Amino acid sequence: MSYELKNLPLSAKVLFSSYLVIIAVGYFVALLQILFTHGLADGKFGLSIEDIVYSYYGNRSGSKLETMLNGPMQPFAPPEERFQIVQWVRDGASRAEYEKTIRPIIENRCVQCHNPNSPQPDFTRFEELQKRAVTDTGATIQSLIRVTHVHLFGIAFIFMFIGIIFCFATGAPEPLKAVAVAMPFVFQLTDIASWWLTKLSPHFAWLVIAGGAGMAMSFVFMWIVSMYEMWILPLKQRPQGIQIESYLRHVRPGGEES
Repeated sequence: MSYELKNLPLSAKVLFSSYLVIIAVGYFVALLQILFTHGLADGKFGLSIEDIVYSYYGNRSGSKLETMLNGPMQPFAPPEERFQIVQWVRDGASRAEYEKTIRPIIENRCVQCHNPNSPQPDFTRFEELQKRAVTDTGATIQSLIRVTHVHLFGIAFIFMFIGIIFCFATGAPEPLKAVAVAMPFVFQLTDIASWWLTKLSPHFAWLVIAGGAGMAMSFVFMWIVSMYEMWILPLKQRPQGIQIESYLRHVRPGGEES
């Protein structure tokens, strides 16, 4: 049996297809996660260049707290309370004013998620809130190192297994297959490098979208080709019946009539 997707045993096809389906669902959820985090950085729904700039370079005309209040945290507090917090930040974020007017708002609106038992910053502590009242310089070096480490290992393994499955495809010429399996890794490095470059200058924000779009297109291409050759192509190439002449030769050796 040749090692081609269309000729693999049923068990191997089910294994490969199950993996591809789970990864596709995970990829879709990851896109939603990006849309609801980075996509709200500028206060508007939908991913844009401004969202990328605010996420990595920051909004250096204001504080991180102000950016969050006007972005993803906007639905969790009415305008007048958000204005009070922003005004407190712009006035210097003093401890006295915090105790007088800001603390009740934080306890009523924020500590449900921002508490000691949550992975989010602990806003029950004044010091944690004060850290985010300084100028917003975007992603920290520590966070970039952490996500770079996770993405380099995790996403590389995902595309390696997708590439292994795709290598058994026969519908594309070998040079095209070689390019297809290499492109996700090229775009992954481009995507990760663009985070660091955008941290230095907002002019590189477009490179973040280009890297992510390139990975997505590479994933979709290999996914569709692999699934097509495992399940659709064999149906198209299935024999339509035994020819009469072949049948006669099979039941009457030599094809002679009795």
